[in-house]
Amino acid sequence: MRIDLHTHSTASDGTDSPAELVRNAAASGLDVVALTDHDTTRGHAEAVAALPEGLTLVTGAELSCRLDGVSMHMLAYLFDPEEPALLAERELVRDDRVPRAKGMIAKLNELGVPVTWEQVARIAGDGSVGRPHIATALVELGVVPTVSDAFTEDWLANDGRAYVDKHETDPFEAIRLVKSAGGVTVFAHPAAAKRGQTVPEAAIAKLAEAGLDGIEVDHMDHDPATRERLRGLAADVGLLTTGSSDYHGSRKTCVLGEYTTDPEVYGEITRRATGAFPVPGAGGHSV
Repeated sequence: MRIDLHTHSTASDGTDSPAELVRNAAASGLDVVALTDHDTTRGHAEAVAALPEGLTLVTGAELSCRLDGVSMHMLAYLFDPEEPALLAERELVRDDRVPRAKGMIAKLNELGVPVTWEQVARIAGDGSVGRPHIATALVELGVVPTVSDAFTEDWLANDGRAYVDKHETDPFEAIRLVKSAGGVTVFAHPAAAKRGQTVPEAAIAKLAEAGLDGIEVDHMDHDPATRERLRGLAADVGLLTTGSSDYHGSRKTCVLGEYTTDPEVYGEITRRATGAFPVPGAGGHSV
């Protein structure tokens, strides 16, 4: 089985619609794909409707969190999307995205970059606006050559010149909320240092004590030495280890299935979940 547990669609900051995403996942030879858009489940229904035969969909979301001033992302799988407390927290985070984006645009304008809200809103479309949309605007304006080049201290990285904080959930609270909604939590790309400051490994042990289920180890932002270190940490504190592409369509260079999750780990994730269940493809229809 080939299992990719971290992808994004146009419901947040990917370039594939949810329907295109699942069709592309099947064409890439995946058996299981998780749709984990930022702080939203809005793309799930379209993905389910278009799900090709032979592909299983894991519903999820990537939750924006902050621990001691450090931003981090929590992958949440197979939770009840209508559970009121978790739904309210996701909406609170999502509603703060527009003023935050406008704040970053204002900072870029002060730095002499003629980006506009209209440009960023056009790029975001119906998705939850985020830094990748602003980064795409910088590429369009010729300020940087690629989206990744916008995520530096000069521009949009954490604590970069144009960075603006947004509301983010305490990760201990996120774990509690997801568990209450029957879901499973995995700390996304925990050692992706090129994105900015990362959470100390001692904090990961505390998150494990609080009920964190796993950490994403095999990821494009982790070099081989980092992966081995994280694997050792996970073994020490009893965490599952996953691998995934963090696919964003054409917005990033990663491809579907670039990194994958062990089938036994996937089985354990589905065993722990009670809020929702993986959806097997029945052929789908054109969306």
